Amino acid sequence: MFLLHLRNELWKLFGKKRTYIGFGAFLITQNAMVIMFRATRWQGDTERLLAGNGYLAEQYISALTVAVVMLIPQILLLMPLYTTLVGGDMVAKEFEDGTLRMILSRPVSRARLLLAKWLAGVLFCFVLVMMLGASALFFARLWFPWKDMFVFLPQTLFTVLDAGAGLKFYVWCHLFLAMNATVMYSLGFLFSCFNMKPAAATILALSVLFLSLVMDMIPFFDRYEQWFLPYHFRSWVYVFSTPTPWARVLDSQCILAAVALSALIVGTAVFQLRDIKS
Repeated sequence: MFLLHLRNELWKLFGKKRTYIGFGAFLITQNAMVIMFRATRWQGDTERLLAGNGYLAEQYISALTVAVVMLIPQILLLMPLYTTLVGGDMVAKEFEDGTLRMILSRPVSRARLLLAKWLAGVLFCFVLVMMLGASALFFARLWFPWKDMFVFLPQTLFTVLDAGAGLKFYVWCHLFLAMNATVMYSLGFLFSCFNMKPAAATILALSVLFLSLVMDMIPFFDRYEQWFLPYHFRSWVYVFSTPTPWARVLDSQCILAAVALSALIVGTAVFQLRDIKS
């Protein structure tokens, strides 16, 4: 019965037009970015950076390199928006429409209802991230050749990989990006369990994420960086390190999973106290 309930939640989620806003925004953004990479001085700047470190630039200006570069701004700006939008809608929108009262008139516990909704959102996050990675690589391949990979983030990472290893780590990093998306979604889901509008739940979740990002960027708080979500969100980047610091990556993934589950538990506790049927 729970699987039937979960299937029903998935039908409802993917039956809404707003669920696909993120997919469309990612596709439009990726097309715009790959054209800009091709038409602007980005390629020349990257070649100078590689040459300054003793690498043959032409070997690393590739589809894999461009795909990773395309991911970074979308992960920072777009993914929080569209995951929290779905999370903020999951409960608050049904209460606003009046369908939640009808659902709870049936013999189903509130905890089971929320668990099914949360799992449906988690599956959405995985689908969204996998589509993001696949489409980024597809559009990059249309414009750039399939060669070795170069990944650079200031003060964080500088690494070069052959095409085979690069593709393997590119797939791996999306599993960890899906966890990032799940945490963002879970924050929206948490606030959706309170007595508030869907837009308010989304804005509060975004506020928590951006406040954490701002605090993480302030040098004074460097000693407390492990207390901020962006520190753990960045764990996907270290997949490309040579060798990969798996202890650091898995430690952050465990913390992110704990945050997502905590949001579900707290949201369930709050929802249990709400008067829905009156």
